[in-house]
Amino acid sequence: MTRFALTLEFDGGPFMGLQRQPHGPSVQQAVEDAAFAVTGERVTMHAAGRTDAGVHALAMRAHIDVAKAIAPFRLMEALNARLRPHPVAVLACAAVADDWHARFSCIGRSYLYRIVNRRAPLTLERGRAWQVHAPLDAEAMHRAAQALVGHHDFTTFRSAHCQAQSPLKTLDRLDVRRDGEAVIVETEARSYLHHQVRSMVGCLALVGMGRWPEARMAEALTARDRQALGLNAPPDGLYFTGAKYPAGA
Repeated sequence: MTRFALTLEFDGGPFMGLQRQPHGPSVQQAVEDAAFAVTGERVTMHAAGRTDAGVHALAMRAHIDVAKAIAPFRLMEALNARLRPHPVAVLACAAVADDWHARFSCIGRSYLYRIVNRRAPLTLERGRAWQVHAPLDAEAMHRAAQALVGHHDFTTFRSAHCQAQSPLKTLDRLDVRRDGEAVIVETEARSYLHHQVRSMVGCLALVGMGRWPEARMAEALTARDRQALGLNAPPDGLYFTGAKYPAGA
């Protein structure tokens, strides 16, 4: 039995999320079905993150265990052939140690949220970005975001359906910048609460629109109350961008 680490890129639009769902297609099901077609084995895919319906990935790390003797490159090519026409691609594949785990060995996760700040309708980025018509002050958003960096109780930014045992998380980075008509939010942490990134982005957008003063981000955080949340951003603009592992893992 060989454990293979996969790096996945996918468009989350057609899926109910990364994890298998009883009520619709998932990224996990697409990869596991492709692996069965290639190897004849029923495998279980484990991933570094659990993205919701409509959330995308540029470099999601995952792993599967395969008994069949097959080289990593051959497995990657075969999986990609079987994944069509699903919008999922295996960007890299490598054999790893049996105790390496895509989720439990992961020590850092990064996300990017893309807002397109313009009046004209989206064409090429429809379903892949959040369109905000009102002008956004990205610098004000960045300043307000710094109140969330560090170790805090993120109850305000936590979904009511979150299954995490504690609302305490450590946010290592939360940066906002403008790139032309796009406003980009980038964040890094060991782990996140359910809907935490989308909730933070939604409130930052209110700051950018001038509907919230910058200080209200800190006030919302200290409230530790979901009722203090101003807005939950849609999934369209959210991308899982990377996972970190210990050196040599």
